[in-house]
Amino acid sequence: MNSIWRAIQNTKHRILMAALVFAALAASVQPMAAQKKNIKFNLFPHPKFLGCLGQGKEKPEAQVSIHRGPLADVLTITAKNIKPNLSFDMFTVQRSALLSDGSIDPNFTTFGLAWYQSDLQANREGKFTASIRTILLDQIFGFDPDVALTPVNTFHIGFWFNDPKAAKACGFDDTHPTPFNGEHSAGPVAMISVPDPDTNLGPLCTSPNSDGTCNP
Repeated sequence: MNSIWRAIQNTKHRILMAALVFAALAASVQPMAAQKKNIKFNLFPHPKFLGCLGQGKEKPEAQVSIHRGPLADVLTITAKNIKPNLSFDMFTVQRSALLSDGSIDPNFTTFGLAWYQSDLQANREGKFTASIRTILLDQIFGFDPDVALTPVNTFHIGFWFNDPKAAKACGFDDTHPTPFNGEHSAGPVAMISVPDPDTNLGPLCTSPNSDGTCNP
């Protein structure tokens, strides 16, 4: 009888110890934040070229909304208060030319890796809407082993004047176009996303890590 009692007590002890170990392990594991299914953010006009972008007293506005899909994401961009009939080219890029408050980044050098995503066309009322379906949230990246380019994320979105002459009145040298259109002869950036003030990552990263990377 005593041996049966001791066996029961030992079993209870082992169960209790196992429960304590499991609780300790569970407490030490940080749960991963659920991935956001839908996000929205605004693009900011580049202050230097604002006068060539907008019309009247109303400031140009552009908003991006993205729905996370099982295989690819759906992005919709809408804009208003744009000069009528202007055309643009939308890219995802590695870096923004602006700070988190929309002012010009004095340390900006280049946009880094860039992906051509869509053409944009303002109507006679200065509005446009466009949609694309592709990989965007948390995972968009490019690489090129031919030039030893390791995987690089492009977490910013912006659009560029398609015609260099459209920004000439704002000081852009149209004899030195940028490569941001299909002909590689575009104008400057018109509007672009800004980095998060805490993580310094673009808005396409919805799950940032503490080390400045993004959790895919």
